[in-house]
Amino acid sequence: MSIARNRHTIAPVAAQRPPPFPPSVRDAGDAARPSETGRHARWSRGAAFALAVLMLSAPLRAWASAPVPPASRAEAVEVIRELRKIVTPLGVERYEMVPVGGIPQFVSIRGADRRNPVLLIVHGGPGFPTSPIAWWGTHGLEEYFTVVHWDQRGAGKTYLASDPEKVAPTMTPDRFVDDTEELVAWLRGEFDKDKVFLLGTSWGSYVGLQFALRRPEWLHAYIGMGQAIDSPESERRGYAHALAAARAAGNLQAIADLESIAPYARSGGAIPLQDIALERRWSDHFGGVMAYRTRQIDGIAVRLSPEYSDEEARRAYEGNGYSQEFLFSEVVGVDMSHVTALRCPLIVLAGRHDRSVNSSVAREWFESVDAPSKHFEWFEHSAHEIIAEEPGKLLMTLVQYARPIAVRSGDVGQ
Repeated sequence: MSIARNRHTIAPVAAQRPPPFPPSVRDAGDAARPSETGRHARWSRGAAFALAVLMLSAPLRAWASAPVPPASRAEAVEVIRELRKIVTPLGVERYEMVPVGGIPQFVSIRGADRRNPVLLIVHGGPGFPTSPIAWWGTHGLEEYFTVVHWDQRGAGKTYLASDPEKVAPTMTPDRFVDDTEELVAWLRGEFDKDKVFLLGTSWGSYVGLQFALRRPEWLHAYIGMGQAIDSPESERRGYAHALAAARAAGNLQAIADLESIAPYARSGGAIPLQDIALERRWSDHFGGVMAYRTRQIDGIAVRLSPEYSDEEARRAYEGNGYSQEFLFSEVVGVDMSHVTALRCPLIVLAGRHDRSVNSSVAREWFESVDAPSKHFEWFEHSAHEIIAEEPGKLLMTLVQYARPIAVRSGDVGQ
């Protein structure tokens, strides 16, 4: 029952009168009529109860009638910051620029117990950081892991902190794997850990898998989400799905646009960026990036991110276009289907509706890989943005299948 309803159904005490006896009692004669003493005693108890409820409801009425905050982004962000503040005795809450690869790079480090295993999230894009949506998508993970979000070079706060022209020569795939190695080495020393978990998503799954091949001994497990394996084949399947959906919907504009770039992602040639943009427009429209939605919306969470100032929030994704100039052709040309063995445990998380990095391609690769242990998890109501689409299932999956690996090695706090 709402506060407003309570406010209108509790009458002022002064207006209350002892209720009349029911007809059955009034007509039954004096023997059946309650005594005046009993009747007044019951009324006194009722009045006391009504008065107590009225007194308790007074501050609620005052609250309900006051202007409803927040009135600005600053107020909203402060509410979120206070709600998610880490207050546990062994908790960790740090936001800092760490020197990695010759430039300062932003990391967010949060967890309820610093003894818990470290989970480094390597974001996608390229240039699309996950730190601005951490307050929404990965908050629950902080009870079981020390969660590290990292704005890579050319992304988010890291992009804003450096001169893009000076960073430009370093925007190569190998440099990102080197950065990952430096950051993991720093985290191992900072938290006295032999191993960490690394979760790579989308573009970050390419970087993460390369790192897992390079340094498996540093990982409890490699976790691939929106795992990129054979990007040209992924592109072909995504295109075919978008065209089939357009035809099924009778969307003449979509059909014309998609047919205009056929044959799409043909073997032996780079895909023109304008063709990729057109394919993505319709693939996204038909739920290929976020299931059941016609567009990607998770990026709006940056508007309320406590980690970003007003100016940083406004410019949070400037690095996306910058990074793609250097890396996107590499991304859509990736083919790691030759990787058939890992020397660390493997966990793959796949959105059933993912057409951006086609999840059926990832599933086929998973079946072929030999690893010390492996687990594949379908997210039935997700496409490409699992952190935003099914954060609850993400939490349950990592607690059930990742964290026990660390527990068995003694790397656990609670």
